[in-house]
Parts: sequence; structure tokens; C-alpha cells
Amino acid sequence: MSDNKTHRSELKRLEALEKRAEMGGGQKAIDRHHERGKLTARKRLNLLFDPDSFVEVNKLAESQSVDFGMQEKKVPGDGVVTGYGTIDGKLVFAYAQDVTVLGGSVGTTHGQKICHIMDEALKVKAPLVALNDSGGGRLHEGFFASKGVAGMFFRNTAASGVIPQITGMMGSSAGVAVYSPALTDFIVMVKGQSHMVITGPAVIKAVTGEDINLEELGGAKVHFETTGTAHFVANSEHECIEIIKKLLSYLPSNNEETPPVVDTNDDPDRVDDSLDEIVPADFKKSYDMHNVILRVVDNEDFFEISPRFAPNIIIGFARMAGRTVGIVANQPRFKAGCLDVDASDKAARFIRFCDCFNIPLINFVDVPGYFPGVAQEHAGIIRHGAKMLYAYSEATVPKITLALRKEYGGAVMGMCCVGMGVDLMLAWPIAQLVVLDTTAAVNLIFRKEIQAAENPEEFRQLRIQEYDYKYSNPFHASSNMLVHSVIKPGETRPQLIKALSMLKNKQRPEPKKRHGNIPL
Repeated sequence: MSDNKTHRSELKRLEALEKRAEMGGGQKAIDRHHERGKLTARKRLNLLFDPDSFVEVNKLAESQSVDFGMQEKKVPGDGVVTGYGTIDGKLVFAYAQDVTVLGGSVGTTHGQKICHIMDEALKVKAPLVALNDSGGGRLHEGFFASKGVAGMFFRNTAASGVIPQITGMMGSSAGVAVYSPALTDFIVMVKGQSHMVITGPAVIKAVTGEDINLEELGGAKVHFETTGTAHFVANSEHECIEIIKKLLSYLPSNNEETPPVVDTNDDPDRVDDSLDEIVPADFKKSYDMHNVILRVVDNEDFFEISPRFAPNIIIGFARMAGRTVGIVANQPRFKAGCLDVDASDKAARFIRFCDCFNIPLINFVDVPGYFPGVAQEHAGIIRHGAKMLYAYSEATVPKITLALRKEYGGAVMGMCCVGMGVDLMLAWPIAQLVVLDTTAAVNLIFRKEIQAAENPEEFRQLRIQEYDYKYSNPFHASSNMLVHSVIKPGETRPQLIKALSMLKNKQRPEPKKRHGNIPL
């Protein structure tokens, strides 16, 4: 050791380097960042983690590039803050990109830092949160930077189904920078601030002649309502982080754990006779399925996912007797609750997520079939619809289906019925579990007889009543064990909770195979 070195001198050197790292791109860059209404990477992490729990890792790592003036642009930390801490007492790993340093671009060291923290999260099987704010790969470092980017994709895939991965999109990301978020389980975007595009407006204008701005091309509204890429949209960064924290509260740390149990202080035997009034017995009348879900789950607390994308199906998390459940429900208010291409994609991925992390599935069914039309057929409803069949069949978690009113045609299988591995099939007394609506079925079966009858309409109405009494009811399905129990609407909550309790130790041996081939 040099004679000039002392503990004090080296501590001063450390303090200077740490201070430099904490300043990111410098005060001017931070000021410009704040002027745009944005928080710094470290402020975001402070909001995310429990007070004083975050431990930073590789704080002093720097880019090793010297070309294109990079020698003068080196900053300790290289534009990303990585580490671990606790959120509501639970261990979580995270990284936050710092857009004040070279636009948050992913250079070699930047990528290696992220890959390292992803590796650590996977080693100890703890959730990973990514707070993204990056323009993409760092051009100053050429193709070398791609190793870190590709490494992130590889690790996202390796961690999929093992630990929950959540992305908060805190700024605009383009090109390869959007694919790591797309490989995570959930994406939260910030209204007016987040953007995700593969190619920007200028490139699109030059290549195709299309004129569009960044917000219209890849803003939060587009990905929340049209593409389905974003699962949540927040009005601010603070709200974005609160959404991430709430989402984590429903989830286990990894695939080997069960979800946390919370004392919700809501009576598991609570009966609610208002369900009779919420759901009309007249099948031609619509209603909002949210009102059914809210009255059945604990404390009317339902955390919906992707509410504006494919709204004809509802997905989300709730608690029943304090235990996390995943809910899949048809929504009669949109497309009469029919399944279509987007609804199938939305539900299938959610079903598979719940199966990954030991979250029981409850299906609220009121479905008249698959949405008809040339557009749906040509969009691949056969292939997309098969995703739900595959997801439900593959799922080993407890699966409970409740038929409220309509269960028609192939969509019966699409919503998980007997024969699809459902553990318990329940139905309300007004439910109809049939291939076709009674009137349509009678019109087909008795077409010739109706035409030949002295009074065709009278004959048709008699056949409808007969068919309705014999087949279009849950009692016929129950006599054939296609429904396990017909229950009173008001007793839905206690019946579901009893079923969940019975199934909590469910095990299903799986065949030995590498993996199946879902119809993507």
C-alpha cells in the first residue's frame, strides 16, 4: 500500500465515487428530468421499497468502452441502479434505468448489471421488478452491447413461471428495449409519459409514408386498449409504483410457494340474496358481471387486469377467505360475453400465470358462444380460441366453474367444464348448459315439423317449452354429472370458499415431457 493511503483517504475516495454515481448524468440532466415531471431512478426505488431496506449492488460499475468519446462519458453505475430489498417485508429484486445517463441506453456494463441482478433473483427465487426508462441499445458500443440485451431476454424466459416479473414503464422505450418488458408477466405504463414502439414515427414516415406521433403510435392508451401489451395504466409514477406493490401483495415469491393469506375479516359464510336481482333471469337482459364478482369476493375488493382490452372477458385477482384467487369471467355488457380472438389471448395467458404460481382459478360463466363473423374467422379464432382450451387443460391448480346463465356451444369448453379437468362444476338454477339456445335448437331439430304444422308458431312454442324443460336447465346436466351441484345464487360465496378449502391440497401428477406445444 502506498504511504499516502489511509482508511480515511480511501473512504473519501469511496464517498466521492458513490456521490458521483448518485448524481447520474449530472445536476443539469436531473433538473431537465424533473422539469418533465419525472422522478429519478433512485427516487423511484425509494418509493417502491420499504424504508431503508434497499441494498444497491454494482453501484460503481462503469462502461469499459473508450471509442466515440465514451472515455469522457463514463459514469459510475452506467445508467442503471440495481439491488434488492423488501416490499411489505417480502424480499424483492429490482433495477431502475437512469435516463439522465446517455438516455438510459443499454451498454455492455449496463446490461451485465441487469443480468446479474436477474440471476440473483432467480437463485433465491424472489420477485423481480424492472423500472424501465431506456432508448434502447447503446450505439457507442456497437454490437457488444447486444450481449447484455440478449442476456436479459434469456433470463426473462428462464425466470418465467419461476418468479413473478413486473415491469413499470417509466418513459419511452424503442426497439430492443421493449422486448424485455414484453417477456415479463405484467406491464404498468404511465399515462402521457410511457411509450413502447419497435420503430419510431420518423422511421415509419420514411419507410411507409404513414404520419403518426409517438403517443398515437405507442402510448399508454394504445397498449392498454388496442394491443393488450400493457396490463395497467397509472396517472403518475407514484400510482404506477403503488400498482406494482398491490400486485405483489397477491402473489407468492416463487412457483414453490403458495400465495400469501391475509386476514380480510369478511365472513366466509356470508350470504348475499341481492345476486338474484343483479343477474336477470331474462337472458335477453344484460348486466355487469363486476357486480357479481364484487359481492362474492372478500370486502368487494377485485384487482382487475387489462380492463380496457377485450372487455368481453374479465380477469383479475381477489381474495376468498383471505386466500388469493384468479378470476376469469364473461362480461355480458360487451359482445354479450362472447369469446373472441383478443379475449382468448387475454384469458389464456392469465390462466397460465395463475397455474405457474399456485393461484386457484374461479370461472364465472355467462357465454353465448364464440363471436361470429368473417373478421374473427380470418383473424384465427380457431387458433386463438384453442389457447384457452390448452391453458385450462394444462392447469393443475384448483379449477372451479360457476354457470350463471348461458353456457352455449364450444364456449362451454372454452370456459372450463367437465371433461376439461374442472374440479367442481356449479350452476345456478336458471343456468342453461346446451349446445345451442333453446329457440335456435328447436328451429333446427323441428324445422320440417314446424313448416308442416297447422299452426306453426303454436307448435314451435310447445316444442320450445318441452325442450326447455327436458334439456335447457342445470338439472338435466346435473343428472348426467355435467354439473356437480346446483346452488342458490345467494350462497355462491360460501359454496366457492368451501370448494377452495377442499381443493387446497390438490395434486395432479404430470406426464414426463419437455413441454407441450400451445397453439401460439
